Order: sequence, then structure tokens, then C-alpha cells
Amino acid sequence: MATRAKRRRSTSSTRASASSGAGRLRGARSFQVAGPVRGSDPDPDLDPVAGFLSWCPQVGLELIPKVTVSRQGTVAGYGMVARESVQPGELLFAVPRAALLSQHTCSIGGLLERERGALQSQSGWVPLLLALLHELQTPASLWSPYFALWPELGRLEHPMFWPEEERRQLLQGTGVPEAVEKDLANIRSEYYSIVLPFMEAHPDLFSPRVRSLDLYRQLVALVMAYSFQEPLEEEDDEKEPNSPLMVPAADILNHLANHNANLEYSPNCLRMVATQPIPKGHEIFNTYGQMANWQLIHMYGFAEPYPDNTDDTADIQMVTVREAALQGTKVEAERLLLLERWDFLCKLEMVGEEGAFVIGREEVLTEEELTTTLKVLCMSAEEFREFKDQDGWGDNKREEDSLTIKNIPKLKASWRQLLRDSVLLTLQTYATDLKSEQDLLSNKEVYTKLSWREQQALQVRFGQKMILNQLLELTS
Repeated sequence: MATRAKRRRSTSSTRASASSGAGRLRGARSFQVAGPVRGSDPDPDLDPVAGFLSWCPQVGLELIPKVTVSRQGTVAGYGMVARESVQPGELLFAVPRAALLSQHTCSIGGLLERERGALQSQSGWVPLLLALLHELQTPASLWSPYFALWPELGRLEHPMFWPEEERRQLLQGTGVPEAVEKDLANIRSEYYSIVLPFMEAHPDLFSPRVRSLDLYRQLVALVMAYSFQEPLEEEDDEKEPNSPLMVPAADILNHLANHNANLEYSPNCLRMVATQPIPKGHEIFNTYGQMANWQLIHMYGFAEPYPDNTDDTADIQMVTVREAALQGTKVEAERLLLLERWDFLCKLEMVGEEGAFVIGREEVLTEEELTTTLKVLCMSAEEFREFKDQDGWGDNKREEDSLTIKNIPKLKASWRQLLRDSVLLTLQTYATDLKSEQDLLSNKEVYTKLSWREQQALQVRFGQKMILNQLLELTS
């Protein structure tokens, strides 16, 4: 629901999310039937995995004999494991479109389609969420065996469910608390303005027990973590994104940046295909996209341990660069000239009050924006007048001005200094320094005594600080 940094790297097609992309929640908690919203009590002796695997052929969902769903040999909760060696390109399972749970396939799909105009929202998720609210309370729902594999909704580990004080204490400086606050405000607004009035208008379809903001918030988190979003065709890039889908079996797979399987979309089904050799007994991993650790913890409730997440990034807020530049002004005339340059950058849509420059381990993901900003803010008055007259770069971009990670030491001294000052201001937003994080991570005895949330937050902070400290070294 919250959008954060202006980000130029595309995230892989796969998951729908409150910010972008979405995936499968991972956390150190048991997976149980979502009891409070089920229409009838499930058989406590029925193994949810056995029930799900029995259901799959009934809906045409085919898993090859080489794979199975298991708790054993997985990084967290349920996962999918290879029972025999799997080769790249081999089909692992296929999900027919009729088995997908969406606003179109649910039992109230006709009503949701007729009321589509009234259900429009910022997130675009309201129809799917209403479909889930209805199906979860229906004892005879086609997807009941699938629901049995869901986590207990009251134990989701997204930061939106952490106490506010704990969230701010553990994730200060990472940008996650601000993203969560936006999510919570949007969820509340969406629920009271659209969802609740719709449910009250159809009391025969939504029992009083599902008319709950807390339950709605939990389902938003579940959709954030479990749903998929089918990519648009290249020629359809200007269209609105496709609505999110719940994809049984596909959402069982855990995430790794170095994944060994990928979901493919075709007209009749969705296919999970191996992308690497998978030895017998090894877990099968999908990717939720090129996700930094702050995105993983925000949307899924976990982070990859350092240095495993090769897609990790750190943000420098755009306004922080402006603040760093203003620190270098000595008189009011210089300050006004700098603000004029900033306003012009805003006009060019290179910067904004809520945007951020995104720095990866090996590349600057917002290279154009950051390069232009450093150049303009470091220009002489005469250069800026010429720049305004040209309305942009023109064709005179020089190789030494290329803002790649390896080229940062070759930048002009004024550019390096402004970038360095911006990094130092960014590091001040964290509650702890890099050395204290390193000490925690290197002491296994102390690290294992941390809570799950403390461990995950530490991985997020440490990964960001390592990238920022690399920038300090490059700009020294």
C-alpha cells in the first residue's frame, strides 16, 4: 500500500504487494488453520499437507512425483522439497487457472464484477480481499484444503503487527516504520470507506464475524505475502497492473535471491519450472523479485542473512541530499540559488520530497537521478543558467561523470563531497552504528539469544549500513 523510494530496477513479475511485487511470508512461527474465520471446525487429526495433496488432483493441480510439500528440510514452515534430483527446465507442477483464487473465480465473482466501479481503491486489492472474506467463512468453499496450509492469521510477523515502539526501535533509519504507517492509514481508510459498507450491504454473504478491521488488516498482510500478480505483456505496459491472485502450491515455495525455480504464465495454467539443478533432498525456492531486505521484512516478515541477499539496497532520501547541500551554503544568496536549483530538479522530475536514491552493492539503481542531482547542485551559477536554457543534459555527458559504483572515486571532488555528506546524514538516522551491529553478528552466542524480530531487523540495518559505509570509503 505504501510506495517508497523512486526505484529504477524492475521487480520480477511475480508477487503482488502493498508496495510492489509480493510473495510468501516467512517467519519462525507455526502454520495453523485460520480458525477464527472458518465456517466449521476442521478435523484436528487431519494432516493439512495430506488434505492439500489429496485436494490437488481434484482441481487439476499436478505435482510431479519428484517433489513434495514438507516441513522437513525447509528453511521455515512449509516448503517444497525435491524427492529426486531435478534438472533445469523440468516442470515441477502446473496450476490450472480454475484452481486460482481470485475475484473472478470465487463464488461471488459475478457480484464483484457488477460492483467493480464501487470497489476501486488505491491498492486495487479490495475485490480479492472481499473474495477471501467470503470464502473463508464458507464451509463448502472449493479452497478449504488450501486455506488449511495458511498461517494462523493472528501470528503473522509483518512489522505492521509489531508494537509501534518496538517497530521504531528496531527499524529506525531503515524506512520500514514510515512505510508501515502509510500502509496502516491506507488500510483503515479503505476498510471503512469501501469494504465495510459493501459487506453491510450484503449481510447474507458476509457474517458479522468477518466485519472486522483487525481481520481485514491480517488479510491485507496475507495477500501482501502470498499473492501473485501476473505480469503485463510488453505492449500493455501503460495499462493498469493485473489484479492479484492466490496461487495454491506456488505460494508454498520459500524465497531466495539465488532461487532455483520460477513461475511461468500461460493461457491455461501457471507452471513452476526448475531454473537450476536441484539435488535430491534440497528445498525448491522461488523468487519474490529483486527485493532488498527492507522490502522483504516489510512485505513478508523476514530478511535474508548477510551477505546472502545480492539484491539488497540502501536508500539516501532525496531531501537528505538537499539538506547536505544547504549545509555548504554560507550566505542567503547561495541558499536561495541552491533552492532554485532544487526546484528545477523537481520540475525535471529528478527529485521529490518523498523519493530516495537507491544504492545497491554493485550499482546505483537510480543513476540518472543521482547523477543529475549531484551535477546540478554542484554547478556554478553560470553553468546552471546554461543548464536551464538547455532544459537538461543535452548530449555532453562525459564518461568520468558516470555514476557507477566503481566510478565514484573518479567523480569531481565537489560531487564526492556532497555524496559523502549525504551518506553521513543518512547514517545519523539509525539508532546504532555499524560496529555495534558487527559485534552482534559476530558473536553467535549473543545473536542466538536475540528474538526473531531483533535478528531480522539487525540483518536489515546491517545490510544497509554496509552499502552506505562502502560509499564512505569510495568518497573519501
